[in-house]
Amino acid sequence: MPSPNTDTAFFGHPRGLSTLFFTEMWERFSYYGLRAILILYMMASPESGGLGFPLAKATAVYSLYASMNYLIALPGGWLADKFLGLRLAVLIGGVLIASGNGLMTLGTLQTFYLGLALIIVGTGFLKPNISTIVGTLYTQEDKRRDAGFSIYYMGINVGALIAPLIVGYLGQRVNWLYGFAAAGLFMLAGVVQFWIESKHLPRQIYSPVAASNIVEQRSNRRYLRICLGVLIAAAAGLFLVGITAERLADIFGTLLLIIIGAVLGFLLFTPTPNAYERRRLAVVCILFLTSALFWSVFEQAGSTLNLFAEQNTNNNLLGFDFPSTWYQSFNSIFLILLAPVFAALWIRLGDRQPSVPAKFALALLCAGLGFLILVPGAQWSASSKVSPLWLTAVYLVHTVGELCLSPVGLSAMTRLAPARMAGFIMGVFFLSISAGNYIGGRLAGFYESFPLPQLFGYVGGFAIFVALLFGLIVKPVARMMEQPAPASKEASA
Repeated sequence: MPSPNTDTAFFGHPRGLSTLFFTEMWERFSYYGLRAILILYMMASPESGGLGFPLAKATAVYSLYASMNYLIALPGGWLADKFLGLRLAVLIGGVLIASGNGLMTLGTLQTFYLGLALIIVGTGFLKPNISTIVGTLYTQEDKRRDAGFSIYYMGINVGALIAPLIVGYLGQRVNWLYGFAAAGLFMLAGVVQFWIESKHLPRQIYSPVAASNIVEQRSNRRYLRICLGVLIAAAAGLFLVGITAERLADIFGTLLLIIIGAVLGFLLFTPTPNAYERRRLAVVCILFLTSALFWSVFEQAGSTLNLFAEQNTNNNLLGFDFPSTWYQSFNSIFLILLAPVFAALWIRLGDRQPSVPAKFALALLCAGLGFLILVPGAQWSASSKVSPLWLTAVYLVHTVGELCLSPVGLSAMTRLAPARMAGFIMGVFFLSISAGNYIGGRLAGFYESFPLPQLFGYVGGFAIFVALLFGLIVKPVARMMEQPAPASKEASA
């Protein structure tokens, strides 16, 4: 296959980008389709085909599902690095996601929970590793990297655009189970496409990163046995105790905090070959915290904003009544329109474009502004349902923020990560999304007990405050990223 520098077969980018574009498009179709209907399905009455969960239970399950989708990316990336290789991990993940959606079509409470579990594990295998593969298409110095990730991200959002339209319509207007079936079938199509077209991807994705010595090999196997033992023991304990969803969500929040502390501590204090690598791992930790806060605001699209669309918004346009889940396509519409603009902008600006930390600060500012925009709409919705334009404005501003953070963050992680930790570092980035999803999901539990203008105002105001604080350290963090690597074989490994 052509070298990364000369391969321009896909709109000026390596041909393998098209393979990853379509695989991730269908995976995101499955994820965003389920996200659009999940909380509404759980709260729908059994007579209408739903589960009849109260708000507290539905938001607890939703926060667990949304958060664990990204938390499992951490071991998913590690297993790919050490045992599976990136290609096999992606294939396993896709099969598990399709199987989980299939189980949910059976309509029982047991298959609902089991299906969610399979989707969570499958996403953990697929999501971080397919993003890591995108990074292998480019050299470290290739100026197309950020643009390539923006194109890849546009593929994500093609799936995210059509998913609520199809899955949301089938779920809300026909049968909830048909929505799950559609998500599973399209994920299966993505798996087949990846399997056939992966021949155009770099050969290193077929094998795990080799352990440097026998001690490291034994250490990897020991860690794997310990993790599997803890997982089996925890699952058995929860099953025997018969713990409620609300209590499980509380326990998971504590566990998530411990995991975050352990991971950041590992990155900051793990032995490194030189100060250059230590600085880059410190930058990963800083970007992690900013990213987690951004996603805690942005990812309320499937919880708080989803409920606002269903209960407080007049879902009628020019006499046409549309499902409330369709609002979740707005973000993807704006992304598809704006992603090429941002990709071209970064290339045109070249070395003059804002630094990665500056883009993160802008993203957090946009996330906060989006919720502040909705405060007057929330006030007026107390007396009557409000215009769809309120949510449209929120999704537009949030989309600008997302384009400043998500594709840029994916690119930054592949650039900052040492080769031996590439999958793990991508898992760290997705851990920040896990934390954000958990917080955003739990905040939806206040929807009925807290005045909406205050809830939205507090969320938006806090995000803007942190964005301004982070802006004070943007330049020092950017300098840490830009310092050149030492001229040694060890640093370039």
